[in-house]
Amino acid sequence: MIKVVFRIVRMVSLLLICILAFFVLSTKASGGDPSIFGHQVKVVLSGSMDPTFNTGSIIVNKLVGSDTTYKKGDIITFQQDGNLITHRIVDVMIVNGNQLFQTKGDNNNAADSDYVQMQNIVGKYTGFTIPMMGYVIGFATSKLGSALLLFIPGLLIVLSAGRSIFLAARELEGKKVKETETV
Repeated sequence: MIKVVFRIVRMVSLLLICILAFFVLSTKASGGDPSIFGHQVKVVLSGSMDPTFNTGSIIVNKLVGSDTTYKKGDIITFQQDGNLITHRIVDVMIVNGNQLFQTKGDNNNAADSDYVQMQNIVGKYTGFTIPMMGYVIGFATSKLGSALLLFIPGLLIVLSAGRSIFLAARELEGKKVKETETV
């Protein structure tokens, strides 16, 4: 029973390391956040949306498409002054034929002072959140974290190979001892 639990833990750990390595490598290769099947993972950096999601969580956004619509109550990620912000739409207005969205963080007392234009919207929150995982991704994308994500799997492969060699040598030695005892 303990062996089964150990194997499951080992496989889950290996899977998580592989997912993190993929995320880090694709982030570095693309120069930004990678997207998978029209979705993008974002790390929550402030508490403006507490309790919907907390600082350090990761959220999944559906990237903007030609068929994407937005309404009051939707949570969107948008570009403002060079920053990405994720807030809830509290009002929708039409000005000169263009939709404008007033947003507000759930934990903020007042709505944001600037309205969001359609072309500044990056994505729409899908409702999928993993609390605290943003801290792990933040560390994994740092220089030290990236180095460890490359070093740890290599070390595990070397240790696994060493263990296999040790067990094979021990088994071979056991066979030689049995052969000499029978002679």
